[in-house]
Amino acid sequence: MIDKIAWLRVENGRVLAARSHGKSAWYLPGGKREPGETDVQTLVREVAEELAVDIDPATAELATRIEAPADGRPELLRMACYIADYRGTLTPSAEIAEVAWLGYADRDRGSRAFRQVLQELHANGELR
Repeated sequence: MIDKIAWLRVENGRVLAARSHGKSAWYLPGGKREPGETDVQTLVREVAEELAVDIDPATAELATRIEAPADGRPELLRMACYIADYRGTLTPSAEIAEVAWLGYADRDRGSRAFRQVLQELHANGELR
């Protein structure tokens, strides 16, 4: 089982997505927990590393949890998605090649977990 914490940021009917260098699939920013970290600590650290912005931990709120087959791996991915406010300018950093605001029509460009989250957001009327 892969345990991932993700940042779910929706603005104007689109979701913030990231793509790693050398990869074609888009995913929600975030990553794996380090030993002893809480979900929110993982969220703050991973988003700072990947997007060079500061998540406001006081605003972090669990939005959804999903399970999906991990892309290119035999394990199952368990992902907790948090909404949260941030400070700074979104800038691809570390392994991130680019960021984009994607809508429901872009769902096939993402990982399995990403597609599952977009489906849920669309069903709730949050994505266009």
